[in-house]
Amino acid sequence: MKLHYHLVDVFTDRAFGGNPLAVFSDGAAVPEAAMQLIARELNLSETTFVLPPEDKQNDFGLRIFTPATELPMAGHPTVGAAFVLEREQLIPRVEKTNALRLEERIGVIRVSIRQEGDAPAFIEMTQPLPKFGPVIQNPDRIAQMLSLDPKEGHDTGLPIQTVSCGVPFLFVPLRDLAAARKIRLRMDLYEQLREQYQAENVFAFTREVESAGAHIHSRMFAPALGVAEDPATGGASGPLGCYLVRHRVLPSDTELRCVSEQGIEMGRPSLIHIRIGHSGNEITGVAVGGTCYYMGAGSLDL
Repeated sequence: MKLHYHLVDVFTDRAFGGNPLAVFSDGAAVPEAAMQLIARELNLSETTFVLPPEDKQNDFGLRIFTPATELPMAGHPTVGAAFVLEREQLIPRVEKTNALRLEERIGVIRVSIRQEGDAPAFIEMTQPLPKFGPVIQNPDRIAQMLSLDPKEGHDTGLPIQTVSCGVPFLFVPLRDLAAARKIRLRMDLYEQLREQYQAENVFAFTREVESAGAHIHSRMFAPALGVAEDPATGGASGPLGCYLVRHRVLPSDTELRCVSEQGIEMGRPSLIHIRIGHSGNEITGVAVGGTCYYMGAGSLDL
């Protein structure tokens, strides 16, 4: 059995940036029992299998795997899979903007694909409305987990809090870029604290940025998912935007638009566009988008 896949860098416009993704566009040909094994073999942050939809009102189903587990929803696999489907002409070509309904374990995710010429130029996905967890009252332990001096690391004007738009992340606000660059995740404390705070994914960020046009500098760690550090996390960027709105980190009236830079410390710079509709503190819409770069294709012989 020969199984073909596409390799795409997501949330970047150039080779060797963003978050690499393997997309098996004919996921129905892949034995279900092999999906997790293939994701572990490829050892990317995520591997995606495109399937026929269960409901004919939808366009495709997606199953998304990290090297260690299957995810209910994820950002860069959704954006990257839509890019491949459009690029390979597996969906009807529509001028300017195409729309998809993708079945993921969490439900139907809507995706829009903006065209420029014959190529998909910008892809945006919706995400479920956020669920805010409790504020963490022990910032010093979180700082120790990140190998940071508590006095230098945590931005004390903002809370440490778990937020989820399908997958929970522990958001840790930092004072500056220097703190972000110093992070070294201590696995001993991570194992203790992830059970205590019910957050296997740690997302640290600061308002100090490196890239022109960016508003937030980010890093994400998820060892429990088999991802030591992720260069671009769309599934975290939606709840990040919700956090920014709820705690008034960036100014906005009814819609926050901002860009998160991520992956710079890994040598894979990424730019993730975030759009959050809101009425005061009430979140009314969550969307995350970006560009992709096609790297090539390959096959596995099973």
